[in-house]
Amino acid sequence: MKFSMMTYTLMRQGCYTPEDCVRVAAELGMEGIDWITTYGRDPKELKKMSSDAGLTVAAHTFFLREKDLNDLESVAERSMDDACELTAPVIMIVPVPFAGVEDPAENRKRWAEILANVAPFAEERNLAMTVENFPGAVSPVVTADDFYALKAMVPSLKLTFDNGNAATGEDQIASLKRCFADVKHVHFKDWDIIDHAEEGWRLMRDGRYYRAALIGEGRIDSRATLKTLEELGYDGFINIEYENNKYPADEAVKKALEYLKK
Repeated sequence: MKFSMMTYTLMRQGCYTPEDCVRVAAELGMEGIDWITTYGRDPKELKKMSSDAGLTVAAHTFFLREKDLNDLESVAERSMDDACELTAPVIMIVPVPFAGVEDPAENRKRWAEILANVAPFAEERNLAMTVENFPGAVSPVVTADDFYALKAMVPSLKLTFDNGNAATGEDQIASLKRCFADVKHVHFKDWDIIDHAEEGWRLMRDGRYYRAALIGEGRIDSRATLKTLEELGYDGFINIEYENNKYPADEAVKKALEYLKK
């Protein structure tokens, strides 16, 4: 199985640079890297850094925010051109719920309109356009049903399967098997889970409360995900995602890789 550096995992802690993302990935023997935005850098520079370190650009992830809606097409095209410069075959647009919209179906409808508008740009560039299972009680895409309801409105849409996020709404293995034909990229993530509200915990679709954990230390069975992906013949990359601050991010990625490689 091929693992890729999720640059967000390091960059979110605020003390790492794009150079650190490349260095850590190479030191840990990872094969790929997923550039989560370009951090204001020239994508050609990021591509060269990646290639020089022996890393394949597995994907390029970017955001289309509410403030971008008045200039949606140009923002989307710029990000897709960045993906081409990076030579990323897959793009992921993060389906963040809209402010003040508390109905998952309404969030999904609004995202369908956006994705339908920008899908032709991805098709022109031969990019696989994906969304991920995104966490949250009002998220537009958590379950397989959610994804296929969105895909019915945007037929070319594919999925970046996130095992931890899928598990906030349904059995993640069943979800993976159902969606596998449309899976183009994979994220691994872990959570601690409780059944009551507490500060620092997020309410999810299944009515329980979640807090980010290191892969292998929480409640998500990533070994089962790995086994299922192998059985299904998945030959793409797996991002290592970590959203806590218990460990420095480079140490967290190392620990997660060691756990999964066992």
